[in-house]
Amino acid sequence: MSNADTTDAVALQREIRTLSSRNSKLSQLLKASRDKLKDLSAQIDALAEPASTYGIYLAGGVGRDAEVFTSGRLMRLKVSPNLNTEELAPGALVRLGDGSIVVEDCGFPDTGELGMLTERIGQGRALVANSTGEERLVRLAEPIATSARAGDTLLVDTKAGLAYERIPKTEVSQLSLEEVPNVTYADIGGLDEQIDQIRDAVELPFSHPDLYRDYQLNPPKGVLLYGPPGCGKTLIAKAVANSLSQRVGDGSASYFLNVKGPELLNKFVGETERRIRLIFERARELAGEGRPVIIFFDEMESIFRTRGSGVSSDMETTVVPQLLTELDGVENLANVIIIGATNREELIDPALLRPGRLDVKIRVQRPTREGARDIFQRYLTDDVPHAEPVADLIEVGVEKLFAPRAFVELTLVDGEIEILDYSDFVSGAMVANIVDRAKKLAIKDHLAGISEAGVSRQHIAEAVLAEQNESEDLPNTANPDEWSRITGRHGKRVVQAQVIG
Repeated sequence: MSNADTTDAVALQREIRTLSSRNSKLSQLLKASRDKLKDLSAQIDALAEPASTYGIYLAGGVGRDAEVFTSGRLMRLKVSPNLNTEELAPGALVRLGDGSIVVEDCGFPDTGELGMLTERIGQGRALVANSTGEERLVRLAEPIATSARAGDTLLVDTKAGLAYERIPKTEVSQLSLEEVPNVTYADIGGLDEQIDQIRDAVELPFSHPDLYRDYQLNPPKGVLLYGPPGCGKTLIAKAVANSLSQRVGDGSASYFLNVKGPELLNKFVGETERRIRLIFERARELAGEGRPVIIFFDEMESIFRTRGSGVSSDMETTVVPQLLTELDGVENLANVIIIGATNREELIDPALLRPGRLDVKIRVQRPTREGARDIFQRYLTDDVPHAEPVADLIEVGVEKLFAPRAFVELTLVDGEIEILDYSDFVSGAMVANIVDRAKKLAIKDHLAGISEAGVSRQHIAEAVLAEQNESEDLPNTANPDEWSRITGRHGKRVVQAQVIG
């Protein structure tokens, strides 16, 4: 073969390889175009499909049938083979394809109307009231079938008759505290007698129920703690709940419903009564678990005033009977006790105070010297930096607090003059505040470089003097009777009061 023929053969092979490479690229381009055309065709087909509708899955039927609420109608539809009917939960939002076939599970609705659960009916149904008070019977969707309880705010579809979700707007939780306080009897000073009384009244029935049954003795329904402000009424109620939980065993088996009295009030007729019903319904539900339930009404006089007194809008003419009804309803309900606290016991309706309702009445007195010493020991301990022995500091505080120092001159109706000292107005809250003031003074001296030793006699004395001068918890001189009432003295009427401190 000549050189010319060899050269032509090489050129032909090179051209063949070039054409082959170009052909491969054209094939790939053609395939990509075909795939793109296929995708576009699928998109056009999808656009041509009819619009999907949605419905609420209610229950499964026979085979692959399903009960669905859609477009205001209850319908029995087929479920696509691509969906597992066992995974569909009542209340779920489902998408309906061509021919009204259930083709997709879209979870649970997250918008709708709000309703208040007033009462459970069996396991899966409940009574729900709307904002106007109208009640409906609805089914509870799977997420809340077991957790929903009286007083909860629920997301409701009234047309489908289903409640889907608990909304964190629970009225009863806003009005009460469902937990065991961490206050113990050891944290309360100067009230040993009152603590013994309330333990006998409240704890004995829970500690020895067999003896109470043997003696055919019913536990008291309620306890009223009354006395001057700042003397430990609320602390006692919290300590009772804590002690009951410890007696039951696990430290969390008791419930303390701390009802915020003023927040119960509502300008709409019937709303306050409805909230009281919700609180007692919640208490019954918790007590049904066999656990002690304490319902604590602080500032009880704010809502349960004497009926017909004319000191308010006479709202109490319906609110007081509602509480009386609930108290009488507790008679056949175990593990529930009501504790009320007030510093204006004369304003509470007498019907609440009769035996059979608030059976036990305990007066929480102002602390004596020994009681004040006991309270000082709770707040001024060896752990606090101190320049002198703690016992000496406490003794200085007590002596300074109870030292004769005239505060107010009262003129009685018969012209008699009575002088009240600052010591007549001592309270547990005042002692606690005196200790706090002394600690602050010690900190200021530490920061100023005066002394780093800690709380001293001078700090205690200055704190007592500052607390007495402020007299924050004493009544206004515009109402002279307040002076005699707040000291716990009930005698002749005061016609004039003059501060002389």
